Amino acid sequence: MAQLDTIASEKLLLAGLAKNDTSCVEKIYRDHFLMIKTMVVNNSGSSDDASDIFQEAMIVLYQKSVENSLELHCQLKTYLYSICRRLWLKRLQQLGRVTQHDTNIEETVAVEEDVIGHEKKQSDFTLMEMSMAKIGEPCKSLLEAYYLQKKHMQEIADNFGYTNADNAKTQKYKCLVRLKKIFFAQYKKIEN
Repeated sequence: MAQLDTIASEKLLLAGLAKNDTSCVEKIYRDHFLMIKTMVVNNSGSSDDASDIFQEAMIVLYQKSVENSLELHCQLKTYLYSICRRLWLKRLQQLGRVTQHDTNIEETVAVEEDVIGHEKKQSDFTLMEMSMAKIGEPCKSLLEAYYLQKKHMQEIADNFGYTNADNAKTQKYKCLVRLKKIFFAQYKKIEN
């Protein structure tokens, strides 16, 4: 039943796209751009490259929607990913970063596997963000300082008022253990 709902909503989305409905364009962008950006950035590209590739794919999608020539035999995200992947491989080939042989190897990999892998990573990141929100202070700030801001233990000790770097390290470990408990408790709920 959920698959039918997805197909119906995607058909409505494409019909809106054909009519230049801004909310449909925004929804497609909001739902799928991050996946494309991740794919491009992880394959020798930048955020700007990802934007360019996504725009090109949106133009293809728009033209096919207007012509009513788009027959989806997969989810929209898979279709968009496939277009963007081919466009990016073509761009890499033009820039001389990929050979024809590499391109053929890349195209034999199932796109669906990449999308599923990306969705799993995205789900884990979302779960980690939720866990970080639940951990509370000072653990949240301490872990962000160490893992995201890449601060040294002595700097963290100074900023958080610990007597030395070893005490800061001990506190970081305790916070990390607490974060793991929260994360895996939520993870088990999702799995069940």
